[in-house]
Amino acid sequence: MESRSCPALLIAAPASGQGKTTVTAALARLHSRAGKRVRVFKCGPDFLDPMILARASGSPVYQLDLWMVGEAESRKRLWQAAGEADLILIEGVMGLFDGSPSAADLARCFGVPVLAVVDGSGMAQTFGALAHGLASYQADLPFSGVLGNRVGSVRHGEILRDALPPAIRWYGALPRSAEIELPSRHLGLVQAAELADLDARLDAAADALAASADISLPPPVHFAAPEPCAIAPLLKGVRIGVARDAAFAFIYQANLDLLRELGAELRFFSPMNDGQLPEVDSLYLPGGYPELYLAQLEANQAMAEAIRAHHRAGKPIHAECGGMLYLLDRLTDQQGASAAMLGLLPGNAHMQPRLTALALQEVQLPQGTLRGHSFHYSSLQTELEPLVRGECPNYRRTAEVVYRLGRLTASYIHFYLPSNPVAAAALFCPSEAV
Repeated sequence: MESRSCPALLIAAPASGQGKTTVTAALARLHSRAGKRVRVFKCGPDFLDPMILARASGSPVYQLDLWMVGEAESRKRLWQAAGEADLILIEGVMGLFDGSPSAADLARCFGVPVLAVVDGSGMAQTFGALAHGLASYQADLPFSGVLGNRVGSVRHGEILRDALPPAIRWYGALPRSAEIELPSRHLGLVQAAELADLDARLDAAADALAASADISLPPPVHFAAPEPCAIAPLLKGVRIGVARDAAFAFIYQANLDLLRELGAELRFFSPMNDGQLPEVDSLYLPGGYPELYLAQLEANQAMAEAIRAHHRAGKPIHAECGGMLYLLDRLTDQQGASAAMLGLLPGNAHMQPRLTALALQEVQLPQGTLRGHSFHYSSLQTELEPLVRGECPNYRRTAEVVYRLGRLTASYIHFYLPSNPVAAAALFCPSEAV
């Protein structure tokens, strides 16, 4: 296989909250609206940003990460995208140099030029100094330019632009506007499906970019061909029921793709709205916002009993974060409202006002090692003994528990299943050997 070339940018920032998702989505909408084929990636673990970015670009959004996804898998994703796209956009994570690996590490690994989004509100010439620092902090970083976000006026944007060193490209500005900003809640942005005016917001942001700067494509980046890797059909003929509704929507597109590559047939259902399960051999209960839909989940006793019967029959269930909370005896939200859940895992969980855990995790399961991450605001009380605990590759303060009862596996960890296809298949295979 030969290398491929495609214009590409990694959209980063000096810190979280600067507007990376808004800018990435605006660029995706701007170029896709002009007839370009745009493929967008998200650096690091995230479920909510990709929902917005998929709407903006019209294509599924995948993760890139040198640890959780791995360099080889990330290279394959970029190479595949370069074969079908006119532009590749990668939204970074946290601040440009934050974490290990960082967004800067990813940019350097694949030679993708960096566009830094800087919140310019309350700033004038210092904008140029900050841009200079981001560009020069690591000499080997492929830095391209900056974009001013939340500017107060056209003149304010011009002041920011004129403060830049000559070598740093000006990518334009977005105004401080409620019509453009994306609303958020405790786990991040509001889900795309909940924003009735999302397309109007994306179009307004794209229009603002088009009016403020040169919108030509960046130079092509060369992406090396990946090593071939065959996936054995370990789940051939297995029917997996995947929970998908407003309460359960946090799932990597790559996880769904892998399960299909393993031979599984995916059948989607709603724990909130459906009265019965589809005909399935295994269940996948992903994360989400069950705490926002306590009454609906508690009221749907037909679905609750169907899932309990599935478990009694000894069929596999894999539950992650919000999916695990749904399995407990009770779940209580931040306002103190409480509801009975499925009662398959003994214990209770309470939503907390502050973040409880945010960490990458690696877990040594009996069938192999899986990588993923945890991000939650709830605390869990249970007397269950853990099957195993995860390990964090960075600060090692978070060690999330994995529970197992029969063929039920549950944890706060959102697993990135392609990190080990054999271990992933074992979670869903009706027979315990794969």
